[in-house]
Amino acid sequence: MSGIRPPAVAGMFYTANPAQLHNEIQSMLSSVETAESSPKAVIVPHAGYIYSGPVAASAFAQLESACDKIKRVIVLGPCHRVALSGLATSSADYFETPLGRIKLDREAIDSIANMPQVQEFDLTHQQEHSLEVQLPFLQEVLSDFTLVPLVVGDASAQQVSEVIEALWGGDETLIVISSDLSHYHDYHTAQVMDSTTCKAIENLDADAIHYEMACGRNPVTGLLLAAKHHGLKATTLDLRNSGDTAGDKSRVVGYGAWSFS
Repeated sequence: MSGIRPPAVAGMFYTANPAQLHNEIQSMLSSVETAESSPKAVIVPHAGYIYSGPVAASAFAQLESACDKIKRVIVLGPCHRVALSGLATSSADYFETPLGRIKLDREAIDSIANMPQVQEFDLTHQQEHSLEVQLPFLQEVLSDFTLVPLVVGDASAQQVSEVIEALWGGDETLIVISSDLSHYHDYHTAQVMDSTTCKAIENLDADAIHYEMACGRNPVTGLLLAAKHHGLKATTLDLRNSGDTAGDKSRVVGYGAWSFS
């Protein structure tokens, strides 16, 4: 990959117009009630903003109180385009969105490069939306930060957790897990399935989450192991599906947002 990974889904998952993008994100963030303390980690959905943007905003708005404190963001999301074994870093120096460029934390990336489950694999990053759609939100809520983008493929919860632990850091480091929930069920079936997933996340029960329950199951379960190890508590911020946000209830995708403090 060249030094800059350009946006792949601007104009599709979210507007490519910078001013409009800023206004849309700020509008979504402004409708959210925020807690006094900022979370260490969040789980957020990754569909088009018209579908899951308000749900994602419910988590990103919680970062407001730590906007100057957070200096590094680890984003882990599942691969949709190019399959891989383990977790993939990028050789890029910057990831770009319509709102500007985000510098990658090469020192942090180098620190995990020798882990057996980690590889540098630009091709899986090239068209991947699960990481990209989180970046404009982060650019709007944080002052100045570097990025560690990780696409998660075929990897166990333990393997993902080991990488998260290696990058855990202190208050300066935020962990963002990108995952939608159930896919293409009717509205009622999705509500039942997603409610079960929600309880598993609240209980930090990685073993209870299966692939049909969350497309980002591998990064989610890796975070749950790490969260349990660090004594974090999961709080549900929002739980909806595309039948709530975009209308059609016959075949929906589930979305949830959680904070870990």
